[in-house]
Amino acid sequence: MNASTKNAQLAAATVSDPRWASVMARDAKADGTFYYSVGTTGVYCRPSCAARLARPENVRFHASCADAERAGFRPCKRCKPDQVSLAEQYAAKVTEACRIIEASDTVPTLDELAARVGVSRFHFHRVFKQLTGLTPRAYAAAQRDQRLRQELGSDEHGRSRRSGSITEAIFDAGYNSNARFYEKSNAVLGMTPTNYRAGGANTEIRFAIGECSLGAILVAQSERGVCAILLGDDPDALARDLQDRFPRANLIGGDRNFEQLVARVVGLVEAPQLGLDLPLDVRGTAFQQRVWQALREIPAGQTASYTEIARRIGSPKSVRAVAQACAANMLAIAIPCHRVVRHDGALSGYRWGVERKRALLDKEAQA
Repeated sequence: MNASTKNAQLAAATVSDPRWASVMARDAKADGTFYYSVGTTGVYCRPSCAARLARPENVRFHASCADAERAGFRPCKRCKPDQVSLAEQYAAKVTEACRIIEASDTVPTLDELAARVGVSRFHFHRVFKQLTGLTPRAYAAAQRDQRLRQELGSDEHGRSRRSGSITEAIFDAGYNSNARFYEKSNAVLGMTPTNYRAGGANTEIRFAIGECSLGAILVAQSERGVCAILLGDDPDALARDLQDRFPRANLIGGDRNFEQLVARVVGLVEAPQLGLDLPLDVRGTAFQQRVWQALREIPAGQTASYTEIARRIGSPKSVRAVAQACAANMLAIAIPCHRVVRHDGALSGYRWGVERKRALLDKEAQA
């Protein structure tokens, strides 16, 4: 075999490897998942290295820095693959800032947070939003709202899990005044604080159950927007699931106009490329909302691993918590937790069944 034929074969093997696309795109999201070496220079790099792109026939892939060094390559002085990446440093700083916010009785200012993690004010704000999907102020507000839900929480019988008045719960959660909270109480809880503490009493939720190619589908809507999209085999079980979420809410069967909303959701199941342009009533903890926002950014026809989602929201060690947030999602399809797979691409658990997950992914791949 002559040299040109051998080089052509080596180049073809590299180009056909999906990791090569990450190298060509200098994809920082791939950093840490693999490394590549260049035979003509004797160095190995991160996928995001800004150095001049090597010829594919000279490139080899490695699972770790140790593998590359055992093969005789030294770390690139430009991207420094044997050191903590810039993205990982930023993720650590954002995680530190999140913990500071969560532990604070009052909301720290942007300047205070930036100073404590050692990043400039402007750069900190940009990186925080990029990694979490929220501004520091919005994250702090979400944490405060989460504490309020905990203070006001009720059990399945409508009994308060905590003692004290609603006013005490509002101040304990970090609001400076009753008026400030009541201005936005409906956005925080989807209802008045009294009704939330009473398990959704006096709250109207309209719902209807239809059929789609995945089986039965329940769509529910509060005053704020679509608050549940549930899939299953048994329509009665779906209705009970909705009732369990708000045991004392006033559940009302949808009329003909509401059934048109159900038809739009069914259309999203059958033709995911159409998208769903409807207001959503998304209720969850600050961490869950960060995960769900990241899920909504995954394009139809593509998938991401739990590890990738954890990295995107700035919590690379929270893979298990990401999986739990996916399992807690009440808005099937609209918040596409079916697009999250294991690190090896295999399908894992899905609240509404792995077969439905596979069917949804197949539909999106064919769209």
